[in-house]
Amino acid sequence: MESRAYLLHALSPLHAGTGQSVGVIDLPLARMRATGIPFVPGSSLKGVLRELRRPASEEGDAGARHAAVFGPKRAQAGPEGDVAGDFAGALVVGDARLLALPVRSFVGTFAWVTSPLLLALARRDVGGPAVKPLEKRGARVASLKECANVYSSPGQPPRVYLEDLDVEVEPTGDAALSAWARSLARALPEAERELLTRRLVLVDDETMSFLWETATQVDTRVSIDEKTGTAAKGQLWTEESLPAETLLVGVMGATRALHPARPLPAGEVLAEALGVEGTVVQLGGKATVGRGRCRLLAWPDGAAEGAR
Repeated sequence: MESRAYLLHALSPLHAGTGQSVGVIDLPLARMRATGIPFVPGSSLKGVLRELRRPASEEGDAGARHAAVFGPKRAQAGPEGDVAGDFAGALVVGDARLLALPVRSFVGTFAWVTSPLLLALARRDVGGPAVKPLEKRGARVASLKECANVYSSPGQPPRVYLEDLDVEVEPTGDAALSAWARSLARALPEAERELLTRRLVLVDDETMSFLWETATQVDTRVSIDEKTGTAAKGQLWTEESLPAETLLVGVMGATRALHPARPLPAGEVLAEALGVEGTVVQLGGKATVGRGRCRLLAWPDGAAEGAR
């Protein structure tokens, strides 16, 4: 199987939820069971790509290529359940896991905040250098001089102020984090690369887990009664979203297509799924109120190797 990492860049708040809650937020984000890390299910992205890449006509070569990548058109369910197709699609889409969360900063407006755990999990998918864990609660940046979020005052250690957290920054830069910043920036349009490289901040895993629980966007929504023009009874609820500018990473895999007429190689399957660089897709729920507009970016070839 051939694989290719991808990056999801949220251009608007992104609500990929569970549809139910046992906590105070009515519609929370989907989170991984063991770690609590927010993620976007790969099945959601695959369904969106299937519709986005669907040709105007499913006849002919274009239709055959689409079926080879995503699988044949689903047959109608019979009395005994779904009817299996003649062959399976060649594309496998993995979940997109949080990589860097945008957090309000007292200096520099906002920071893209990540942690040793998030980078270690990403390293399994894209390679890159190992980042040393922080020995205590604190933060680390690639370069104290170039980071847009560091606040320095005479006689005091440098600090970053994230939401209501006051976090001390280690006094030396981090070459491994700098390599990650450059690697990530290569996936973005050239005009936006400096924005990321100057705002990537590494915090300890405990602080990061606190941030992905509390620094998300929570909106209160209401349904209006058409007869009274006021809030309908029992129709006040809260929704949680990943804020705009969130970065998530995942992996797509592909085998040689099983379509008898279009046995595409794995590389062509991945190219067909990823499409034009920077494709904008709509993911998650609440699309009609502007949620879920994301940019799909292929992880640059050679970026991980160059970061080692």
